Amino acid sequence: MANRRTYWSNHAEPVRGYADTAMEFPRLFALLLLVLEWTRPGLPSPLRPICDLRVLNHFIQEARDAEVAMKSCREECGLTEAASVPQTTVNFEDWEKKNAMEQAQEVQTGLWLLQQALSLLQTSMTNSELNSHIDNVIRNLQSITAVLRSLNFQDYTPPASTVGLEGTWRVSTAAELLQVHLNFLRGKVRLLLVDAQACQQEAS
Repeated sequence: MANRRTYWSNHAEPVRGYADTAMEFPRLFALLLLVLEWTRPGLPSPLRPICDLRVLNHFIQEARDAEVAMKSCREECGLTEAASVPQTTVNFEDWEKKNAMEQAQEVQTGLWLLQQALSLLQTSMTNSELNSHIDNVIRNLQSITAVLRSLNFQDYTPPASTVGLEGTWRVSTAAELLQVHLNFLRGKVRLLLVDAQACQQEAS
């Protein structure tokens, strides 16, 4: 049986000055606006691929910030019921046997599950500061979904039910949910974007 392991980057983020950080956010915001514009329903022009991993890195950092902030919360931040979330471990041999569409389907299902679970958490939270973190990560997941649409993957149709859905498990605490969210972005989402054919073509 192949060894299973969780994929994420262990490299420390480079230390940047305030000026560099201040310049980066307008670029990220502008890029996200372009993503939303290109994926607007009914737009006649073809979608352009969005392959800049700095956008994903920004989302990963915000996911990490939300996870850290949630560790200080107890009674105000519980899930009212267990939620289904995607498995974050990656068996690389199995992953590489899947074609791009199968990989995309797995990632899109995971993003959809995380949005459902985070929305459930949001309805049970009373801490406004922490709720703003959850608002932010939900918007980020929606933007990642738009990025995937720009990479020419087929449109995703959510399942009618999570009962019996493969590749999932259930969490019962906010801390578990946010850890899964962070690891999923660092693992399967990053793998999909790095290997996306549209990005390889754009780089060549």
